[in-house]
Amino acid sequence: MLDELSVSLAATVQAARVAQDLSVNALAERSGVSRAMIGKIERGEAQPTAVLLGRLSGALGMTLSELVARAENTGELLRRADEQPVWTDPVTGYRRRAVSPVTDGPLELVEVELPAGASVSYPADAYIFKYQQLWILDGHLRFHEGPVIHDLHTGDCLQLGPPSATTFHNPGTTPCRYLVALVKGRS
Repeated sequence: MLDELSVSLAATVQAARVAQDLSVNALAERSGVSRAMIGKIERGEAQPTAVLLGRLSGALGMTLSELVARAENTGELLRRADEQPVWTDPVTGYRRRAVSPVTDGPLELVEVELPAGASVSYPADAYIFKYQQLWILDGHLRFHEGPVIHDLHTGDCLQLGPPSATTFHNPGTTPCRYLVALVKGRS
């Protein structure tokens, strides 16, 4: 059974595809996600993973955060802790909490918890519209930014460079929590 956010994500993916006048075939070609899986996601028959959402969002010309923010949009300027939507990747256990209210403002804050041993990868085009920083709240994150590997520990903060393929990996034995600060403006 899909939760409310997953149902909203399904509608948001379909709406973004239709708004760009893309067929399911065209989106499948752009994203590398099969037509069958896109259909299942859009019909709410499958809960997409973080990797699939990253591929789809990049192919739709937006970041994963933008895609999820559209699905979460409430129009409120205050988002209390108990109202912050949490989405969990069904495969890796990656948990994403949308901290910021959904507005047209330039800043988004997202808290992520990556389970011990888990990895999540995104293509470069998932980052083309934002400046992004990672601040490690707890644990150890091995962040692959293209060919560069950053070993980040509690308190470390990294400004991402030009868009490149990335992998977030927790090599530790405890969950890693980090804050992602996204600022619109990268062209």
